[in-house]
Amino acid sequence: MLKPKLIKTIKNIYIYIMFKPNLKNLPKNPGVYIFKNKLNEIIYIGKAKNLKNRISNYFTQKHENSTKTQFLVKNITKLDFIVLDNELEALLLENKLIKKHNPKYNISLKDSKTYPYIKISNDTIPKISSTRIIKNDGDYFGPYGDGQLRHELLNLTIKLFKLITPKSYSSKSHLNYEIGITPAKTLKEINEKEYNKNVIKAKEFLKGKNTRKLIRELELKMKEFSKNQEFEKALEKKKEIEAIKRIEEEKQRVDLIKSFDQDVIALIQDKDIANEKAIIIVFKISKGVINSKKEFSFDYDESLFEDFIKMYYSKNTAPKEIIINIEFYENEFEKEIIEKYLSKIKGEKVIITYPKKGEKLSLIKLAEKNVLANIASKNTLEIMKKNLVLDKLPIIIECFDMSNLGSEHLVGAMTRWNNEKEEKEGYRKFQIKSFKGKNDDFKAMEEVIYRRYKMTIENRDKSFGFPDLIIIDGGKGQLNAALKSLNKLNLKIPIISLAKKEEEIFIPNREESLKFDKNSKMMLYIRKIRDSAHNYVVSYNRKKRDMKLKKEFK
Repeated sequence: MLKPKLIKTIKNIYIYIMFKPNLKNLPKNPGVYIFKNKLNEIIYIGKAKNLKNRISNYFTQKHENSTKTQFLVKNITKLDFIVLDNELEALLLENKLIKKHNPKYNISLKDSKTYPYIKISNDTIPKISSTRIIKNDGDYFGPYGDGQLRHELLNLTIKLFKLITPKSYSSKSHLNYEIGITPAKTLKEINEKEYNKNVIKAKEFLKGKNTRKLIRELELKMKEFSKNQEFEKALEKKKEIEAIKRIEEEKQRVDLIKSFDQDVIALIQDKDIANEKAIIIVFKISKGVINSKKEFSFDYDESLFEDFIKMYYSKNTAPKEIIINIEFYENEFEKEIIEKYLSKIKGEKVIITYPKKGEKLSLIKLAEKNVLANIASKNTLEIMKKNLVLDKLPIIIECFDMSNLGSEHLVGAMTRWNNEKEEKEGYRKFQIKSFKGKNDDFKAMEEVIYRRYKMTIENRDKSFGFPDLIIIDGGKGQLNAALKSLNKLNLKIPIISLAKKEEEIFIPNREESLKFDKNSKMMLYIRKIRDSAHNYVVSYNRKKRDMKLKKEFK
């Protein structure tokens, strides 16, 4: 009997062998990746500049120098990811998610510091400061992964808008006022109305708004100082301009602090899946921080989005604001009815927002980007299995085509594909033997299919077994001819035909053809296979004809 420790090891190896993520189709965007175990527990969270490269490293390298990584990989049974706009956003979100979930294989962050924010308090005379603790006592901007940037930004905001800090009047000295840092000698002497105008401007500046106008003003001052040979002051203005430009480049949307929660919901139709499937993604945003991502798949119809929202929030608590990418209501009156319905369920006001610009539109774009990335990451073979209602993945595919140039030159050929790659050693050519002097594609197809699989049954083609799917180049006639031979051989191999004119698919026992988006992943792959068989058989036909011509001219 095996010892318990050995049994556990075998289980881990089994999981490691079984889990094979589809690395080829992973997105190359920056983002956060999440590994889960067989209990659906999050065991590791990481960030990546390029998700595909980073995730691939776990499954393509041996990690001989890291026992911890070896154990991590052996326990991964599920992979999830969130696509983001830049590496800084990925870093910040990774930090938040690790703190929330405390995954087993991440370094413990219990004693680690959080990223700092810039805070403007909600006092009668607001004060600006840097903090790592978030409370409901003001407006927060950030967080800032770059400490130098945050320091520059804080000092620049104080200087440009004459804002005070909690320490501006901590002593009786009026030095801060005399050197132009504070707007008045004492706190009591500050003109509240004028000061609060500057506070509003400072908040807009920290949000990255109106920076172009501010840069132009500073550039004019810089030129004026330079013209008057006040080079130190000109250099100071130049540094201020550079700091503002850096701030523009480092705008952050992932971690915008708010006092309420939001859900971002996006629907995208999946053209790769038959019956007009739709993917709906829900981003839960807790006080400005992306907290989780949920994904759902449905058959598409016009009322889907509205039905989903009503059903989803009958089982999940609605946030204060739901941001959507489709206006599923016909008018404002209908929208109000749905908002009242959600508000009644929640017990407080809920609003639905369809953004056309700004930060909320950016969140919608981020959600849509994640849906599209997930659609793109789906394996072509999985899509084929669903669309063609196959019992298993069509890993091995064989495709047949006939070519004739008059009644004399009639030949057939087969190409073979293994896991989306050509397997050229499995290609086969067929010279038609059962008849001569006439052009009969159907009869030729019947012969070729019979010969090909009779050889396999009799073990005369030892290198290759039966395929998971047969593709016939042609319409219903060619398909029925091929089926005749399969029935004679008592074989039940899934088979389809692809007709060139409309690129429509015919399957056995169905009158109507199946039509899919011609540019979908599945159709591009099927056409690629069909074209390989067509080119191969035409090339064979040309060689046969050329050989005959050479004989005639000798």
